[in-house]
Amino acid sequence: MIPDPLHPAIVHFPIVLAVLLPLTAVGALWAIRRGTAPRRAWTFPLAVAGALALSAFVAVKSGQAQQERVERVVGDRPLESHEGAAELFLVLSGVLLVIAGVGLAPGAAGRAARIVAALGAVGLLGAGYRVGASGGDLVYRHGAASAYTSQTGPAGSVAEPESGEGEGGQ
Repeated sequence: MIPDPLHPAIVHFPIVLAVLLPLTAVGALWAIRRGTAPRRAWTFPLAVAGALALSAFVAVKSGQAQQERVERVVGDRPLESHEGAAELFLVLSGVLLVIAGVGLAPGAAGRAARIVAALGAVGLLGAGYRVGASGGDLVYRHGAASAYTSQTGPAGSVAEPESGEGEGGQ
């Protein structure tokens, strides 16, 4: 069964992969330095970079699909800020994937691409943080989740306040 809304279920994948990518890239550089063949060692960071770019793409597309509904609750400005950060993260992820792919090349070009990709992966963490922070703001400061919640219970009746929150509480 596919979750509804899909976006909150998807967005954690690029975050996790953005954290794992620098670790795998540095690990691969270390392995290459210790004698592992560069193509063999670099395959895993390249796969993580591919998964990151793909998951970022799916996260952006799922966010765009749910944008209109959330926009009614949140408004344009915070949503556009999050969308802009997410689209930048997607572009940077794609660029990093291309650079990481060049890391499979032999010689100086491959070596330089691997180093640039590892450094870029560390830098991508900042862009990922910005996307995550703006998404968290949408949910926790601007109430984006309320676009998918209801004031009624399962039978359509108005939900009762929890103890201490209704009349005579606090």
